[in-house]
Amino acid sequence: MTPYTVYPGSTLIVTPRYYGSIDYYAAIAAHEHSVVDYGTRYDKRLKSTHRTTIADVNGELSLTMPLTKPGGTHSGALTWRDMEISSHGEWWNVHRVALESAYGRTPFFEFYIDRFLPVLRKSVIDEFRTLEAVDSYLDRNVRELLNLPQPLVEPEGIITDLRREKAPAYPAEPYYQVRASRLGFIGGLSILDLLFNLGPEASLWLRDHVHRHFK
Repeated sequence: MTPYTVYPGSTLIVTPRYYGSIDYYAAIAAHEHSVVDYGTRYDKRLKSTHRTTIADVNGELSLTMPLTKPGGTHSGALTWRDMEISSHGEWWNVHRVALESAYGRTPFFEFYIDRFLPVLRKSVIDEFRTLEAVDSYLDRNVRELLNLPQPLVEPEGIITDLRREKAPAYPAEPYYQVRASRLGFIGGLSILDLLFNLGPEASLWLRDHVHRHFK
């Protein structure tokens, strides 16, 4: 168990996320274990697998990693593991510039951004190629920064299945945001917002948030 754990002996099963939300990681943190299921059937309505929301200079901004289906595969048979990333719009440049604009002046951007640069370059198309490769890489790095255990391959103990549901959303206690004086506090954002603004204290804030809301 970790200092986050509210549900010992439990495993949370979730679908993958692209820079998952604070709510997503709070739900993961509350359980002793987690499994990220890339074998779930592809559903184009589940945008969070390849879309994230950050706080830009003007407020909320969504960033989408475009996907493409592998050739010769029928849509009904596709899983998230099958989906490939597209080069449409050179999205990696768009996302890198957006993150620099949104968080370049936050206290911890320069300390953490290098972890994410490999998926913010043109080489991402060849080096990662699939949604699974990108999302699992991001998830691994986020968990390391938050001191969260890495996901299991198979669930253990009591199982909570959130593959068809959104992570529980609770009102977020305001934390430091670099533009709060002008925009006010903005909740419901990517975990990147918490990391870039709070740095090592992000894990303490998340722990308190989990113990306050999960029972």
